[in-house]
Amino acid sequence: MPGGQHTWQEIMSQPAAWQDALGAFRALREKFAAFWMEAAPDQVIVTGCGSTYYLALTAARLLRRSGVDASACPASELLLNIDAICAPGRRYLLLTLSRSGTTSETVRAQERFKSRVGASVITVTCASSSPLAGGADLAFAIDAAQEKSVAQTRSFSSMAVIVQQMAAQLAGRRLTDSSQLPAVCTQLLESHAGLARALAENAAIEKFFFLGMDALYGIACEAMLKMKEMSLSYSEAYHSLEFRHGPMSMVGEDSLVIGLISPEAARHEIRVLNDMADMGATVLAIAQTRIENHQTVRLPADLPGWCTPVLYLPVLQLLACHRALVKGCDPDKPHNLSAVVSLDDI
Repeated sequence: MPGGQHTWQEIMSQPAAWQDALGAFRALREKFAAFWMEAAPDQVIVTGCGSTYYLALTAARLLRRSGVDASACPASELLLNIDAICAPGRRYLLLTLSRSGTTSETVRAQERFKSRVGASVITVTCASSSPLAGGADLAFAIDAAQEKSVAQTRSFSSMAVIVQQMAAQLAGRRLTDSSQLPAVCTQLLESHAGLARALAENAAIEKFFFLGMDALYGIACEAMLKMKEMSLSYSEAYHSLEFRHGPMSMVGEDSLVIGLISPEAARHEIRVLNDMADMGATVLAIAQTRIENHQTVRLPADLPGWCTPVLYLPVLQLLACHRALVKGCDPDKPHNLSAVVSLDDI
């Protein structure tokens, strides 16, 4: 393979990484429950940079569906505009997300939050000895999910497994349902590798659009970022029905429109895909049900919705990796990027 060996291996090793993530949460489950009860937050702020900001979007929605008042913001916003985000008189909890645990904005935002707000901090990272983990009151670390590649794949999804478990526990859901996730990931990667390759090799496709709602919007954004980073391709992410309000003007026979279909809004989201197909776009749906007239990546129908967001991503990671190789890009080393953004003056 001309480059991309690390990325490919990291994508394909996600089932094992997810197993490690489930174990990491299980080991701290009781401590997390006690910590949360003591913190008793009025509001949770979830923050990160790049991929982990998109994970923060998903995490905040999952927490809200669990009855927790939660919002997401980029770490740079929290660092530089904390007074506009944290109001006086409220009990906050900060959830920080970072693969390396050394991203400058996230580390500094966590420090600023603790000094200014004085509230509790939980971090999810892939580096247990990092400054972010050391500065948190409670740290979930999945060291085995760390990567050699610049673009996040298994690290993102493993951290997503942790935040799904956190939200599910707070809602009193049956956590054993998530034990199926590693096996389902294996099945998705094996069953749809050919589809991902075929779409990536389709020379008629020049634009990629990823559509998702609610917790899946953050996943759509992450899929968009993977396509940009790895293959330097035109890619955008939108809330599913918002796509009609202007962005669909870009759609034509040179477009692949990918719908991350949620159970709650499936009927409306499928109509969007139908409209895009009528405009000449190639359409791919990822859903827990079969979608008539469109290529579909089927997710298990018997899994509860709270543990499925992470399952929408692996096939799209494969798509981005294949597209990079088709274009002669090395997905291990994206153009102009490094694995960690370190800033001396922030």
